[in-house]
Amino acid sequence: MRAIVEGDRAALVAATADRLTALIAELIAERGGAVIALTGGSVGIELLSALADRDIDWEHVVVTWSDERFVEAGSPDRNARQAREALLDRVPIPAGSVLELPAADGASLDAAAAAATELLAGVGAIDLTLLGMGPDAHVASLFPGLPGVRDTGSRVIAVRDSPKPPPERLSFTLEAINASDRVWLIVAGADKADAVALASSGASADEAPAGAVHGRLETLMLLDEDAAARL
Repeated sequence: MRAIVEGDRAALVAATADRLTALIAELIAERGGAVIALTGGSVGIELLSALADRDIDWEHVVVTWSDERFVEAGSPDRNARQAREALLDRVPIPAGSVLELPAADGASLDAAAAAATELLAGVGAIDLTLLGMGPDAHVASLFPGLPGVRDTGSRVIAVRDSPKPPPERLSFTLEAINASDRVWLIVAGADKADAVALASSGASADEAPAGAVHGRLETLMLLDEDAAARL
């Protein structure tokens, strides 16, 4: 995992938006399209908002999410709704290229996880998985000490005991994250400095899930100076 440090949160968001814009252009030129797994969280949504003004060929981009809160489709807590408001409703991305994870509208959590896994089976390899990181070093909805960090064999799992509300969520497994060509962790704030240091120390996945993620081609930890303070 390679760390890249920007001066502050605003600089981190702007530099990451530039980096992602360039990557999408490169992938479209080389392969005709790009598949990106988005992340929620405050920095993740700020990044999406910054992308709205970038020159991106959205007709050739497919997006999904590395985790989702299992709430009703219209809930403001859904990562997908926040992403639509910040970016997706502002750019000409085809409706069929936005692959939302299922909402809690009648389906059980287990059925939703199975449906999400089936949905993503048609996507193939993900070019880039974007991740935030919590002060406890969790990524997606994989939390330290919970069994989800050890789940294998399914791309998306049901999470029932999230220490952050809401307790029910859908999440990529570590196996699914690490099948991505690239993984970028985007982390800002002094409250994340201990988690960044722990994730960079070789701690186990049970202790620091963020330290167990890696892309097949590239793994970046994109930080502001406050988050990098203990490196």
